[in-house]
Amino acid sequence: MNVMLIAAVLTPIISEFKLDPLGSGLLLSVGYLGMFIGAITCGVLADRWGRKKTLIFTTTTMTAFTAANALAPDPLTMGLLRFLAGIGLGGALPQPGVYVSEYIPARYRGRFLGLVEASWVYGALLSLLFPYVMFPIVGWRLTFLVALVPIILVPMVAHFLPESLRYLQLKGRVNEVLESLTREGIIPKGFTETSSTPPRGRKLVETLKELWSKSLWKRTLLLWVFWAVLVYTYHGIFIWLPTIYAKEMGLTVVKSIEWTLIVTLAQVPGYYSAALLLDKVGRKGISIVYLAMAGLGSVFLGLSSSSNDILLWSIVISFFNLGAWSALYTYTPELYPTHIRGTGSGTAASIGRVAGIIAPTATPLLYAYGGLAAPFTVFALAHFLGAMVVAVLGIETKGKKLEEI
Repeated sequence: MNVMLIAAVLTPIISEFKLDPLGSGLLLSVGYLGMFIGAITCGVLADRWGRKKTLIFTTTTMTAFTAANALAPDPLTMGLLRFLAGIGLGGALPQPGVYVSEYIPARYRGRFLGLVEASWVYGALLSLLFPYVMFPIVGWRLTFLVALVPIILVPMVAHFLPESLRYLQLKGRVNEVLESLTREGIIPKGFTETSSTPPRGRKLVETLKELWSKSLWKRTLLLWVFWAVLVYTYHGIFIWLPTIYAKEMGLTVVKSIEWTLIVTLAQVPGYYSAALLLDKVGRKGISIVYLAMAGLGSVFLGLSSSSNDILLWSIVISFFNLGAWSALYTYTPELYPTHIRGTGSGTAASIGRVAGIIAPTATPLLYAYGGLAAPFTVFALAHFLGAMVVAVLGIETKGKKLEEI
């Protein structure tokens, strides 16, 4: 919700601040610069502080600074606030996948990760529903205050969420593992630990080198390309979709939000269809099919000339692009061992944010130069590239324990 909130109110922001396509693109891109920094640094923090503390920090940061956009007096201040919010947002997004992957049994892991990450769809819908209701009444500034809603997660995480058992074991904190298992009635009281010697601390440079070691480089390359493709296409398309609809069809702000809501609803079955197939078909096959179909949708949208065609192919892209996201969020934490799972996942996400920095600026410039065909040709090529890389470098992880992978 907080990532996508600006999309629905971008048109009035552009009007109030008198932004040209480059200026509006840069305003969006600076948020993704923050997400780049947040993804890589908070991934490291997850491996050092723990999954729980990192989730509390990132949630608090992204909530406070997104809401503060309501007070921005000029584009420069809004850009700074979006950058700071981006640090929290970029750090928060990979954390649920890392956390959940370390708890769920192998035979259900794809389904559970897919279902957890399907929450993105409901956030995207809320980012449109709140402005749809609030913007006509209170304007775009007060609409940003809904970004404060997620702050209710912080005390819930602090009180209810146990730390990852795999993380605690890795850090030699076996007593805490036993306390957690005893509290839940999984093991009897009085069960004693056999060893609690923590491993030698690793420097960040050593960890990053390991991501490109002989055993992991193909996985790292796969994930970096996959993240870059999906971040570029999703945010390049859906951040600008309300504005594109307004320009292509002469719609009001509220009407363009309404159209985007219809298209975004297609993300729900897209996500769930992929999530429920991940443990049956496999991560690799689902990734290839959904990326390729999103690419075809992009080709046909770029060639569309009527409102009905634009809406139809927007729905196709929305369905399959989000299904590919479900596969990606499942795939990412599975491909790295516990001691670098947070760093590996965060680094891959941060590479995606580099593409996210480019997309919001590239899309309006391409659109201004060549209409719908120019940006959507690039989106199609990106999807096809992702499908090809997964086909060549991907391994199948369904049904395997994390240690086995």
